[in-house]
This record gives sequence, structure tokens and C-alpha cells, in this order.
Amino acid sequence: MLDELSHQPPRNNRLPNQRWQIFPQKPELAAQLAAATGLSSVLAQVLIDRGIETPAQAQAYLNPDSLLLPSPVDEFPDLAMSVELLQEAIASQHKIAICGDYDADGMTSTALLIRALRWLGASVDYAIPSRMQEGYGINRRIVEEFHSDGVQLILTVDNGISAYDPVDRARQLGLKIIITDHHDIPEKLPPANAILNPKLIREDSPYRGVAGVGVAYILAITLAQKLDKTHGLIHPLRELMTLGTIADLAPLTGVNRRWVKLGLRQLPNSKLAGVQALIQVAGVSARGKGGESSQAPIKDSKTLKPEDIGFRLGPRINAVGRIGDPQIVIELLTTDDMGLALERAMQCEQINERRQQLCAQIEQEAIAYIENSDVDLQQDRVLVVVQPNWHHGVIGIVASRLVERYGVPVFIGTFESEEHIRGSARSIPEFNIFEALQFCDDLLGKYGGHRAAGGFSMAAGNVEALRERLSKFAHKCLDPAHLKPLVQIDTLVNLHQINLDLYQQIDALQPCGIDNREPVFWTPNVRVVEQKPIGKGHIKVTLVQEADALTCQPPARIKAVAWRWGDYFPLPTRVDVAFQLKENNWNGNSTVELELAGVRLPDNSGEESGRVRKILKSPNSSYSNKPTLTLLYPKAPAIQIVPEWVKADDFNQLLSQLHGRVLIYGAGKPEMPADLANCEIEYDRPRHICDAFILWTLPPSGSHLQWLLAIGKPQQVYVCDQVPQMPTAPELKAHLQNYLKNFPDKPINLLQLSQQWWVAPCTVVAGLRELGYPCPEFPQTLSLDKELERLHRWYVYPAQKLAQLKWA
Repeated sequence: MLDELSHQPPRNNRLPNQRWQIFPQKPELAAQLAAATGLSSVLAQVLIDRGIETPAQAQAYLNPDSLLLPSPVDEFPDLAMSVELLQEAIASQHKIAICGDYDADGMTSTALLIRALRWLGASVDYAIPSRMQEGYGINRRIVEEFHSDGVQLILTVDNGISAYDPVDRARQLGLKIIITDHHDIPEKLPPANAILNPKLIREDSPYRGVAGVGVAYILAITLAQKLDKTHGLIHPLRELMTLGTIADLAPLTGVNRRWVKLGLRQLPNSKLAGVQALIQVAGVSARGKGGESSQAPIKDSKTLKPEDIGFRLGPRINAVGRIGDPQIVIELLTTDDMGLALERAMQCEQINERRQQLCAQIEQEAIAYIENSDVDLQQDRVLVVVQPNWHHGVIGIVASRLVERYGVPVFIGTFESEEHIRGSARSIPEFNIFEALQFCDDLLGKYGGHRAAGGFSMAAGNVEALRERLSKFAHKCLDPAHLKPLVQIDTLVNLHQINLDLYQQIDALQPCGIDNREPVFWTPNVRVVEQKPIGKGHIKVTLVQEADALTCQPPARIKAVAWRWGDYFPLPTRVDVAFQLKENNWNGNSTVELELAGVRLPDNSGEESGRVRKILKSPNSSYSNKPTLTLLYPKAPAIQIVPEWVKADDFNQLLSQLHGRVLIYGAGKPEMPADLANCEIEYDRPRHICDAFILWTLPPSGSHLQWLLAIGKPQQVYVCDQVPQMPTAPELKAHLQNYLKNFPDKPINLLQLSQQWWVAPCTVVAGLRELGYPCPEFPQTLSLDKELERLHRWYVYPAQKLAQLKWA
């Protein structure tokens, strides 16, 4: 069966141990959307995967500038009060102090409000708590120092929503305080004069996903509009907002998508000395609308991409907050002196190099510890690693890398003293970090976070107890099937289809990032013809997909890079690959390359089961120039239990009703939720007798379905009416030619090959017959086109008709 769990890595551990999840393919809807919008079918399918199914939705998505925004004053209840407090402070020349944070979001937020308030005539200063000595957020020391310095209004950015005690202390001292934050809301709000937090506004608001820097941007622009001083201010503030939003991994939806797209166009021509210096030092070049990259003077048509910030500019800012002095970044982003800006940008560069060295060293030590210990991840379902002498500022990055490598939630810590540990945590989709920390509340000191990440402190003596408690929590929400890194894939693309035109169409989806991920494609059964290690643990490969004899196309050849896959070198010579498209520029020439996201063995081998029927080519056939084919057609056992067939109209409602052992089957099936307490889930191949089946798509034929029913013996079968992506007639014949070329003497297992391509055995035989192989002992088939039409009718066969078939 073709599914995300059927491709196990080889025993020599030469492939990443991944689970592939391919989105349900909707070829008819994709064709309709492509025809209505002028998009390619590939791009239409990608949009469908993101919930965009109408031309109007596609237009709004591709042109976020057309989004009609409500006034922020109408969305944020305390925004008008915040503006009024700042107006009064500016008019009275009362001293304003900003309390920021040491991550990229907090530092860009601080710099944004310093620039805005100074532009608007305010007297403003700032402070950022020490990462190593004080930790996150405003504290009593900062409040009391502000009071001693004559501050009358405190403005927090990217923090403060949980700081009840420090805010209460500020009010006791007679200070006014505005909180701007975007973190989760605590049970008890602090007693601030005003609070701006998108978590406090309606869930469907376009402002709901803004980061801390987005809240600061909204406040600054609203204040400038009130004072009629926006001219010359909006562009630089939008650039800082763009840097912080992407670096903080905020969702690129709603206003974030609109503002970030504008900001990415502006950044190459930035008038901010610090941004110019950072771009120069990081070696970032802008791209044109067609995707080209250039080191020449940047014109208005050039733009940056989110990856330029996410992988080049953002890490240099974040590194300073992790292991350096945040004042370096604040000066970088607030100065108008190009000499000072270049000096500070070089400091960012040096600190980032040190951060990279620390991350590499700690990662190697962590892997060595894990590999040499008796850790059983299948049993524990969570990884806890605590070691001395690691830098606390970078262990969160290492935790993310360990999640990528091992596919389990990771809690990593280091000793701050003999008695005290500070740690960071990173997660997988099915595991909620914050809930896990709450489950261990009595073992921890301070802790916080959200679903995907968190931080904590604890007594050194509680490490083993924490490991046991986290494992207990993990067993409640994780199945063994979840313990592999997840690769989400949009659709199949053949290497012949990949060119600059396709890349430019996909580039129209930018900006891509959190909640608007960059498309991932896959291509089956490619050859790795060249490969070599490059850099620090990466692999450069050349992939080839065989020629399409029907269209006289030569073999498709393309280069690819696999970042941080040095442990898997060399890759097997035949693999399925999942990838993103990237642009490469060399000597003025632009080409498209692949960035590998996943690799697995092709599904062209397996054990035979049941009684095998061999079908040989007749020796007297007129096709004497064709070699003899051996077709294997395992016959399904008899069905002993005839199930009840049910149409699954509401998938979520169905999940709430399930109990017992349940098999979910089908192309692109969704991951089952981790909280199905009354169910034990199996995927695609029944290994035990099941209470129920969920058929996300039907199998490719009645024979396949009979095998499933005979082995699993379900009482109910729920039919979800999804349709897998099927090859066209030319594509299927090209698949068959490729298979026969690569495996000329191997018997053809019709059920297995049919499942691999999601076509029926009769469809495969129809393709072989059109290629000149008579297959004389196989029943008569229609033309290949007609068999594909019949196959589509099968995939939409309703549950009530399936119930009428003679299964017993």
C-alpha cells in the first residue's frame, strides 16, 4: 500500500526516518480553478491545499494589497487610550521609557518605537532585561530604575502581559504603563493603564496574528496619524516591522501578509543605515519580479524574500540577543550614521559566527550523548537532555535541530549552578509544549511558552522525575506513528515540469512562512547520478528522471541540495524525493534547483501474499519483438464479515464517535488527532482485526478493497469521498516504460504497482497493451483513456452502492 508510513528507512540508517503526508488531490477542482484564474494546475492545487477554492479567494490571496482593513482603533479596545496617554506625555515632555525584549521581535519593536516617538517629539529611553541574569520580561528592578530616572510613562513591547507584580509596582509608584504584547493571555491581567494584545481581540480579525513588532507598528502609525506626522515615517517603520515579524516566525496571514509583502519590496532600497549595513554584511541580494537575483544597484522592481530575513538577516539580529548585548542591535536600527551602522553590523556578524560555533558544538555533544545512551524514543516518546557547560542562549536552536533529527518533542537544559537548571523545549505538531509543562508544574520553577515551544527552570534533582512525567504525558497524546519528522507535501511534480516559468508562478505565493508555508512537491523514483558532501554537513546531488518516449523528451536532469544531511551520505541511487524550488544564479544565468525536504525508498519492492496467478505472454503473439512479461495477480481471500457502509459527511463529527481499533486508509489522508482517547489507530495496512475503517479515498480497485476487508474484518466502513491524483494516460505509459526499463526481468505485481500509482490492475494492463504487450491471459480491457475514465467513476462510487456489491 502506498502511504506515508510504508517507506521505512534502510537498516543501515542511510535515510531520514520521516513520515510523508500528501495533501488530498482534487484534480477536477484544480482544473476549474486554473481555468477561471489563468493559473497552472500545479499552482491551483497548492492554493486548494491552503483552503483557497474559488477565484475570488485566489485573487485576495495573490493580491493581499486588495485586503480591506478595518480601523485598528475599532479592533483594539485600548488603542485610543494608549494614543491619548502618549499624546499627553509628548505634549508635556514627560519622559517615556520602553521595556523591550532580547529576541528579534523585542529588539525590532524597541527600535521601531524609539524611532517613532523621537520622530514625534517625545523624550524616550529604553531598557532590556538581561537574558542570563534576569530572564524574559519587565521586572521590579527595571520599574524602580525607571522611577528613579524620572520616567512617567512605561511602554512594554513584546512582553508584559503576564507581569502582574512589576506592573502593579509601577502603578504603586505613580507611573502610567501601556502594555503591548502578543503572547497568550494569563488568567489575571496586570493592572496597566492600557493593554494592546491581538489575543484580546476577535479571533477572525485580520490583526489577530501580529507579532509584538506588529502591535508596536499599529500603535506608532495610529499615534502619528493622530498627530498628522506620518510623512516619512511609515516606510522605515514598516521595514522594521517586516524584519521582526519574519524573524519571530509570526503567521504570514491577514495584515502580516499584506504588510510584509510591502516591506520586502522596500527593504532593498531602505533609507535606514542599519538595514543597509546589515544587508551588506550578510551578503543579501534582491530579486526581481521574475525571480532573478542581482548584486547590481537595486531598482524599484527588486524585492527580498522571507528566507533572506529568516536565514540571513534575522539570525544575525537574534544571535546578539542570545549571546551578546541587545544594545548593539538597538543602536544598529536607530542610528542614521552609516559608519556606526557598519560597525554594529560587523559586531552582529561576529556574534552570529560565535553563535553558529556554539550551536554546532552543543548539537554534536547532544547527539553523541543520545546515541551512546540507552534512550528508547519509541518507549519514552519524548527526549530530555541535560548537560553542563552549554550556553543557555542557544540551546533552543539545538532543541529545534534535535526535533528535526529524531522527530520527538525535545526538552534540553543546562546547569546554571549545581542546584539549578534552565531549559528550552521544542515540539512536533501533535504535542503541546505548554500543556506538557503545566502537567509537570510541581517539578518546575518558572516556565512558559505555547504549543510549539517553551522555556523552563527547575531544581537539578528533578531531572529524572521530569523525564518520567513528560513520558507519561507523551503517551497520552502521541502514537508511535507520530515519532517521525513530518513532511507535508502539496502535489506531485515531474522533473520535466520544473523550469523558470514554474518557479515564477510559485514565487507569486510569496511571502511564504508560518501558516503560509512554501510549497513542497514530490517526484517518485528518480536516480541519484552524482552526489558529494559540501560545506559543514550538507549534500549536493544531481537527480535524473527518465525520458518520456511519448513526447520525445530527453531525461530530466536537475541539481539539488540537502542541508544538514551529511549523516545520510551517500544517498541510495533510486529514491522518491520531496523538495522546494529554489533559484540559483551564477555568472548572470538563472536556473531552478531543488532543496530537498524529504527522501524515501521507491515503493517498487515488497513481499507477495496470497495465491499468485501468473499471466505469460503467448509465444505465438504477433508482438514477437517484445520480451516476455510475468504478471503477478494475488487473489484476495474470501470476506467473512460484510461491513456496514456509511458515508462520512462530517469528518470531525465522525472522529468524535469512533472507538476501538480504527484503520484510516487512502491517498493524502489526514493525520489523526492525538487526543482520540477511545481509539487505537492503524494506517493503511490492517495488522489486526479492526472495529472500523475510514476510507479517505477508495483503494484503486475492488480487488484492493477486498484484501483490506478480508484482513481487517471491520464492522463499519466510513467512506470520505476524496479522489486521489491519478496519472494521465501519457504519464502512466511513461511510468510503465520506466519500470520495464529499470526492472526488465522482474515480475510485475499488478496489485502493488497499481497501489503505487493509484490505478486499477486493469488500467495497468491497458497501458501495457497500448505499449505493445498483449497480456493474453488477462481479461479484456478498454482503451487506456476509457479505463482511466472508469477508474475515476470508481473513486466517486457512493457508500450506498458499495453496500449493494456482493462482498461475501
